[in-house]
Amino acid sequence: MVAVTEPPAFREPSAPPADPAVDSPQARHAAAPAVVSPAAADRAVRPRLIATDLDGTLLRDDKTVSGRTVAALAAAEAAGLDVFFVTGRPARWMDVVSEHVHGHGLAICANGAAVVDLHRGGQVVDVRALDRYDALAVVGALREAAPGVCFAVERSGGLHLDPEYPSLHRDPFGMVAPVEKLLGPEHEEPVLKLLAHHPELDPDEFLAVGRGAAGAHAQFTRSSKSALLEISGSGVSKASTLARCCAQRGVRPEEVVAFGDMPNDLEMLSWAGTAYAMANAHPDVLAATANHTSSNEADGVAEIIERLLLRYGRRRHDAAPTGARGGPDGHGAPVRRSPLHGQASG
Repeated sequence: MVAVTEPPAFREPSAPPADPAVDSPQARHAAAPAVVSPAAADRAVRPRLIATDLDGTLLRDDKTVSGRTVAALAAAEAAGLDVFFVTGRPARWMDVVSEHVHGHGLAICANGAAVVDLHRGGQVVDVRALDRYDALAVVGALREAAPGVCFAVERSGGLHLDPEYPSLHRDPFGMVAPVEKLLGPEHEEPVLKLLAHHPELDPDEFLAVGRGAAGAHAQFTRSSKSALLEISGSGVSKASTLARCCAQRGVRPEEVVAFGDMPNDLEMLSWAGTAYAMANAHPDVLAATANHTSSNEADGVAEIIERLLLRYGRRRHDAAPTGARGGPDGHGAPVRRSPLHGQASG
C-alpha cells in the first residue's frame, strides 16, 4: 500500500514591501512576464503525471482546446505520462476534453469532490460529498455575514438553484427552490458543492468573509471573476483528491507537474513537486508559484509539456500523437469548443 501524501493547508504568501507603483493586484498581474522560468522544465526528477486545470489554463478563452495542446497531451501519454484534468467543472461539462483523456480515462471534477470516468460518459466513480448539516450551517453563517447572498446546490445529478440565484446557465433538470429545500434529506444524490453568490462584494473579499464565517464547516475557494464561492466538504480540494489518485498509482508528489491559474488551484500547485502558474493567473497564484509559463491563450501548458518531452524523450519514438491530423492552427487536431462560457469552473 502506498501512503497518501496529503497536501499541506494553503498559507497565504507573505506580502512584499509595499511599492506604490506596483501595489495593486492589477499592476502586479500586468507586470508578470509571459514565461518567468522555462528552465524549470529541466527537472532532476523524471515526471510521471501531469495535472492541469482547464478554464484559464488548458483551455483558451473561447473554451477551445488548441491543436497544439491536443498534440502535446497525446505526446505526453505516448511518452508514458499520465494526464489528469483537475477542474471545478462538473462531469456534465467535460465534453470539451473527453476525447483527449487516453489511458486511465479519469478526471477530477468539482474541485476534488468527484472523480469521473470520461471513457464511460462521465460516470462518477468516487465522491467526497459535503455533509448537508455542514452545508446548512454554512448557509446560516453566510446569510449573517454577507446579507444578500444567494445559493445553488451542485449534486452529482445536476445544479439546483435558490430562486434568487443568477440563472444564466440553468440546468434543465435542476430544481428551483429555497436552499433549505434543496438541501433536504429527501434528496439521495450527494452534494458535491454549495455555491454562494453575492451581487456586490469583491470576489476576494467575499472569499475572506466566507472562510472567516464558516471555514470550520467546509472548504472555501473560488475560480470565477464574479463573487461566487465554491464550497466543498472539509478537506476536499483539487490537491487532496489528486494526492489520493497519485497514491493509488504509486506516484510521488515530486513526480507531478501541475498547472493552474485561480485560487482553487493554489493547494494543488503547492502540493505538486513542480508547479506552473499561467501568465494570466490571479495575482495570488502568481505570487505563490515560483514557476510561470505563457498564458492560456498562448498554449502555456503545451509549451512546458513540449519542453519536458525534449528533456526526457519519448517512450515510443515512432508514436504519433493521437488525433493529430492537421488542425486549422497548424498544430495537429482541430480545436474542440465547449458550449460553456464564463463559468465558475477553473
